[in-house]
Amino acid sequence: MPVQETTVPVTTKIRNTGGVLFTFGVLTALLYFGRLFIVTLLMSIFIAFILEPVVNLFMRARLPRGFASFLVCSLALVILYLFAVLGYSQASGIWEELPAYTQRVNQLSEKVLVQVEGVEKAVNDMLTPRRARDQERIAREQQKQAELQKQSTRRKRATDPPMSPLLPPPVQEVRIAPERSPVVEYLYENWTQFYDIALMASFVPFLVYFMLSWRDHFVHNFLRVFHGEARGIAAATIDGIARMARAYVVGNFILGVLLAGASMAFFYIFKVPYWLIVGPLSGFLSLVPYIGLPLAIIPPFLAALTVYDNVAEYLVIGTTVAFFHLLALNLFYPKLVGSRVHLNPLAVTVGLMFWGFLWGGIGLVLAIPLTASLKAICDHMPGLAPYGRLMGD
Repeated sequence: MPVQETTVPVTTKIRNTGGVLFTFGVLTALLYFGRLFIVTLLMSIFIAFILEPVVNLFMRARLPRGFASFLVCSLALVILYLFAVLGYSQASGIWEELPAYTQRVNQLSEKVLVQVEGVEKAVNDMLTPRRARDQERIAREQQKQAELQKQSTRRKRATDPPMSPLLPPPVQEVRIAPERSPVVEYLYENWTQFYDIALMASFVPFLVYFMLSWRDHFVHNFLRVFHGEARGIAAATIDGIARMARAYVVGNFILGVLLAGASMAFFYIFKVPYWLIVGPLSGFLSLVPYIGLPLAIIPPFLAALTVYDNVAEYLVIGTTVAFFHLLALNLFYPKLVGSRVHLNPLAVTVGLMFWGFLWGGIGLVLAIPLTASLKAICDHMPGLAPYGRLMGD
């Protein structure tokens, strides 16, 4: 009898653990194979969080929510179109100077290879001088034998009788297909992937508009699914996720705008080409967790390849970008974002690894708000509260 009392709980725990692992595996598979759909939906939700305060501002002017949502979405599309036109004008200039950039990169690569070969040869000569001399002696002997063999071949041909001339084979016209650029070749090979991304991106404006205009309807009917105390928990969870996500997205957006403005001003003063597109690109890439600093340095370095040759100038650019990055993350980030997320560094790192593994680069961007949303859900559910404290700061 005591054996049965101890065996049943262990079996139950094993079954529960297996069920949890199976559920986690199924959810991970759904997140991986449905990543394009889920990422599109999440991006629409985060954009709606950004635009929600503007909709409320229009509603204070006694405008209906539907009309206010339409005005806000239209205004956002116009701003996005202006930035796209500006980016296209800058990108077209970069495309025209692409051969110069390619030639410059090849020159730098050859220069680096020559220096590396020189250092390697000096180290080999210093460490193994006898071996180098032996190899040089063997090479000279092989060269002499090759010259002797060529001389004997020439003498033999001189003594042989002359051969009748042979008619050359008919020349066939060969059509050579025009060589495509690497960018065009990459787009041609992956056009289905870009088509799927463009198709999903076309749904984002409609999703954002419906999320803004039908927000009260969705929230009200979603809460009606729950009863009693569960309805209050669900309402508190939704409110907590909304406040956290809005604070994170809006805070990062404001911080990215500040970094983009400071970067554009510096690149303009330092005469970095295409500063109008390099500045915002460097500023917003700086916000990517953990790898933001090297990503922010790459665009100005590439833009300055055809202008600067001195290492000190690149050092100034890298140091300034690093200064902006550290200043933003240590001074502005805790006030704008960090106080609302409440995640410890271990939870942030594991979240970045998990979402980055599932969704790649976009997973790194969405990792922190998704992990913080999971923490908010755990905090408001009694059975999952310990896991929320485990992820908390």
